[in-house]
Amino acid sequence: MRRVLVLEDDNDLRSLLCDMLLLSGAESCVSARSFEELGRQRAQVAGCVLALLDVNLGAGRPSGLDAYHWLRENGFTGRTVFLTGHARSHPGLEEARRLADARVMTKPVGAKDVMALVRELDVPSRP
Repeated sequence: MRRVLVLEDDNDLRSLLCDMLLLSGAESCVSARSFEELGRQRAQVAGCVLALLDVNLGAGRPSGLDAYHWLRENGFTGRTVFLTGHARSHPGLEEARRLADARVMTKPVGAKDVMALVRELDVPSRP
């Protein structure tokens, strides 16, 4: 199943991303606005093959990097894409860039880029 996860604190962007993913061929979208909400949807998240994670989910709140580590600790083996609207020097971005199994995309994310993410789900990952 091509279920995707979108963790984004901006309601409008989260909704738009899910709509674009579904129009691009994703079968379903698990939508969460916070790390806590992500945890409450553990059963739905388990079947996701792609996770789009906002790096910054608000001051003093768990980040997209925290979500990434939680996902991996809970058996997530899908692809991860971090979304950011922050400066390239943000410390969270440096950590995200160092992760071999993740990539970083800058907001605003274009429709073609989102469509490509879904198409890439059909391409086997390199070992």
